[in-house]
Parts: sequence; structure tokens; C-alpha cells
Amino acid sequence: MDPINAAVDHPPHYKAHPSGIECIQVAEWMGFNLGNAVKYIWRCDEKGADVQDLEKAIWYIQREVKKRKL
Repeated sequence: MDPINAAVDHPPHYKAHPSGIECIQVAEWMGFNLGNAVKYIWRCDEKGADVQDLEKAIWYIQREVKKRKL
């Protein structure tokens, strides 16, 4: 795989979890909001923006809660 595609398809932080799997393997089985929340939680310590990623996860969870209350 060329370096450009590797940076898009499989950046190092995608497989940094101790399990060795990518979060998409879990998140794709969830709905959009919950899958995105899991993605941000899963990788929050890998990009140097931990608080921002956790806030994004909260945002997606809040959207899911609002959707389910309708």
C-alpha cells in the first residue's frame, strides 16, 4: 500500500488499541451516533486531543439520546 493510502486507510492510531483491532470493526455494527462516539472514545489517547475527542463522543451520545426520546 502506498504511503498516501496508508495514511487515509490505516493510520497508526487506528490500530493503537491494545486489542490490535481497529475501532471500525466494532463501530460499524452500531448506528451512526453510537459508532462515532465509540470511535472518539477508542482513539482519544492516540492523537493528542483527548479532551476534544471525549467532548465529541459526548456530543454524539447526546444526539442519540435526543433521537431516542422522540
